[in-house]
This record gives sequence, structure tokens and C-alpha cells, in this order.
Amino acid sequence: MSTATAQRLTAILHREEDVYVAECPEVGTVSQGDSVEEALANLRKATELFLEECPQPALVPRLLTTFEVSVA
Repeated sequence: MSTATAQRLTAILHREEDVYVAECPEVGTVSQGDSVEEALANLRKATELFLEECPQPALVPRLLTTFEVSVA
């Protein structure tokens, strides 16, 4: 009997042609969908399946921020 534990992970999304691509940088899983919601749901499932097969040591959340650059 396994006990599931919830982990908060990061999802980074971008639009690529006609689909949304979602990536989890802590684990390295990537998925896609026709909408943001579908891409996130697919990423969640892919990440759950990956972690079932390849358990990871304690995952440390990434710090996500933004920055500006000057473009000539």
C-alpha cells in the first residue's frame, strides 16, 4: 500500500505554433495541449507517471523571477 504525498512543482508554459507546451524544470518532464489547462493536466499526468517509475530525492522548488534587458 503506497501513501501519496503532494509536492508543489513549477510549470513553465509557452505557445509553440498551435499548441501550448508545459515543462516541469524540477523533474524535466514536458507535455503539450491545445489549451493552457490541457497542457497543465497532461504535464501533471506525465510527471506523476515519471515519479512513480523514477522516484526523486526531495525536490527543491525553483525560484522563478523576471528580468529586463535593453535591446537596441
